[in-house]
Amino acid sequence: MMTDVDFNMMPVRKARRRAWHGRRDQVRDIALARNLTLSVHVSMQALEADWRALEASAATSLHQGFDWCAAWAATHANQLLLVRGRIGQKTVFILPLELVRGRFFRTARFIGSPHSNINTGLFAADFDPFTSAQLAKELIADLSAKLSRVADIVALEKMPFDWHGMCHPLASLPAVRNQNSSFQLPLLADFEATLAQLNAKRRRKKFRISEKRLEAIGGYEHVIAATCAERRQILDLFFEQKAIRFNALGLPNVFQDTETQAFFHALAAIEPTCEGQPLELHAIRLRGQENGRIVAIAGLSRKGDHVICQFGSIDEDIAADASPGELLFYLIIRKCNAEGVTLFDFGIGDQAYKRSWCTVETIQRDIVLPLTLRGRLAASVHRAAVRLKAGIKKNRKAYAFLQRLRQRRQMPGTAAAPETDGD
Repeated sequence: MMTDVDFNMMPVRKARRRAWHGRRDQVRDIALARNLTLSVHVSMQALEADWRALEASAATSLHQGFDWCAAWAATHANQLLLVRGRIGQKTVFILPLELVRGRFFRTARFIGSPHSNINTGLFAADFDPFTSAQLAKELIADLSAKLSRVADIVALEKMPFDWHGMCHPLASLPAVRNQNSSFQLPLLADFEATLAQLNAKRRRKKFRISEKRLEAIGGYEHVIAATCAERRQILDLFFEQKAIRFNALGLPNVFQDTETQAFFHALAAIEPTCEGQPLELHAIRLRGQENGRIVAIAGLSRKGDHVICQFGSIDEDIAADASPGELLFYLIIRKCNAEGVTLFDFGIGDQAYKRSWCTVETIQRDIVLPLTLRGRLAASVHRAAVRLKAGIKKNRKAYAFLQRLRQRRQMPGTAAAPETDGD
């Protein structure tokens, strides 16, 4: 049983000799130059105060927020490996990792990475450029000294190197472009200005057509779940709708395992604050003859002026010709615009409806740091797999075949492949 202390899993000198990049004697030691010390912890509570202070930065992804990670940790049995960097007594970064044991390799990855859309880690806003450059050069040796007996590789996936106008502190580390980008729509001074970035006339026309078709069957209302019970009800309906959709398309259901569903329920139970909400549930609910029936759902996460759409679903058995999903996005984006949100994020994965709404494509990269000899092989496998996925995605027939194969291999009741909906 690990205790929540700084621990070395092997002698530092031995670990550093095994470091992948080598030539350590040619690099200035940041631990000496800046008094930077690295520690690894297994308890989130021990770091909570520093963690919440760092996550307040606009450049920090909500997926590395304390509440998000705590919800995942509470619903999954993976060992936490929380890497903290300090200069003197000040915490300057936290890498919130969890250990995943595969058949051949042990991987330390961002907590909840299978269902995150964008990852940044947590870094102090005043982390100066000199320290950042030195950190990138030294991190592999320091992590090897701390983690090489419990993990083979550190996989920092889905990281934007240019985010909020800032270069990421780890951008100089070797990286491979992730097979998926994420897609965003900047929200301007008002909704009309926002729509003007797109084909505003066509957007408004589609919105009016959707409304008329729903009015013809009794009308609708835009619902935002206000209580835990309402959020739980809508979330369970989302899981049902998504399962039907995935099955119809012959795709694996990445939401079907009990741990994943428990995680989203844990997020939905967290009440909103002035800074935002981990999971807010929106829906289109019908009136008239189908009174109470929900035909579209979207799950949003908000941190400050940044909103991410985590998922969405529709009921395809009724009013499908009214495009209720598109209607819901129109209403949500209009509402977010009025509330001062400046960036609406459709998340990772290249899909037509995202491109129709978004004017910004954010490239994401994977940093894979080998810690052991086996880790070198694991890093090569990871990079090759990412490039292969990117190539397959460019070939629609090959991609469709692969998805059908994955769907057949995923038996009912088993955990889905650890990938996001967009993968």
